[in-house]
Amino acid sequence: MEIKTGHTTHQAKRGLLFQSEDIKIVFHEDATTEKYLKSNFIEGQSSFNLLFLLSQNINLKASDCNTNFQFKKNQYILHYSSSENHAELWTENEDSLKYLQIQVNHQYVFDLIKPQSNLESAEILENMKNNNFIFLHKETPPNMTVEMHMILKEISGYSKNGVMQKLFIEAKIIKLLILIFEQFNEKNSVGDLSKTPETIKKFLDENYHRNLKIEEISGIIGINQNKLRKEFKEQYQTTISEYVSELRMLKAKKMIINNQIMIKEIAIECGYEYVQNFTRAFKKKFGVSPEKLRLG
Repeated sequence: MEIKTGHTTHQAKRGLLFQSEDIKIVFHEDATTEKYLKSNFIEGQSSFNLLFLLSQNINLKASDCNTNFQFKKNQYILHYSSSENHAELWTENEDSLKYLQIQVNHQYVFDLIKPQSNLESAEILENMKNNNFIFLHKETPPNMTVEMHMILKEISGYSKNGVMQKLFIEAKIIKLLILIFEQFNEKNSVGDLSKTPETIKKFLDENYHRNLKIEEISGIIGINQNKLRKEFKEQYQTTISEYVSELRMLKAKKMIINNQIMIKEIAIECGYEYVQNFTRAFKKKFGVSPEKLRLG
């Protein structure tokens, strides 16, 4: 996919994040104080294109259908192009233009899904080629999930090159496709606020060992921090910080019985930068220090 810009008087950030024979990933970000931003891109022949819209009010016009769409922030589409196809993206009212596109060759997806192997695989590929992964409900594009945000962050932040990068990128794309298929099968958008606490809990279960901040979670989910805290507590009768602490302590207690693992290593593994903070939290939870519990 080639990137061209229809505006030359502003700062633009765009770059090729990865390219192989089968996959191409490009990130694009424009910001200006002027009213109008515009970008043109080309979808390759016989390619599947994942387009993640990362800023507000992005308009898209595709030459193959001559139809205009407008996207909200953190929506995405999975589009199949049988021939080389030009599309135009633009914003108005001084909005930024930020998106990430992953282009994958048809043959790569064909070999991955193996539609000849069973009916389910054949139906998935057919849905992809018929562009049934553009609208989740009628004319509503699907919202990115927490996991999708994390995968894009991992892709953009990966620093290794060569075969390790290729394997890493391919694994992440497979995971993205799985998440998309699951989302459409369940017919459930992350934008449904009734599912917000469940989504947060899943995110915490997978990331409690990291240095989590409520601002990061709020940004990824796309929900106001106060509403996020309130809905989680109403659902699980505990705060987000208390829940994270509980997960960390339960893991720490399991690891303590292994005398081969140093206390400092356990602290880091459980998300604590400083051993003193870990020891204090452990003693408050279990009434005994990690060292004493290990000694019995």
